[in-house]
Amino acid sequence: MHVKKGDKVMVISGKDKGKTGVILTAYPKKDRVLVEGINIVKKHTKPNQENPQGGIVSREAAIHVSNVMVIDPKSGEPTRVGYKLEDGKKVRIAKKSGEALDK
Repeated sequence: MHVKKGDKVMVISGKDKGKTGVILTAYPKKDRVLVEGINIVKKHTKPNQENPQGGIVSREAAIHVSNVMVIDPKSGEPTRVGYKLEDGKKVRIAKKSGEALDK
């Protein structure tokens, strides 16, 4: 997967196209990610301990990883991800600027 938890990404297709957010969770086996404030769905919940009233709750749903692009730390534009070996470690780099994405 070209993205990780904590990456700032832009949605490139779908109903939330053009919006940006931070990845909250990545699901590599399903090729999906949960992005903060993106793909909001309404979920009907039964009353329970933490929500005694029940009702309709808005929350994020997962979107496919192919619909997001990492934002370049230098220019702030969406970019593809490349890989480079630095000191024997594989590091992700932004293709547009060559900047390292992993700190």
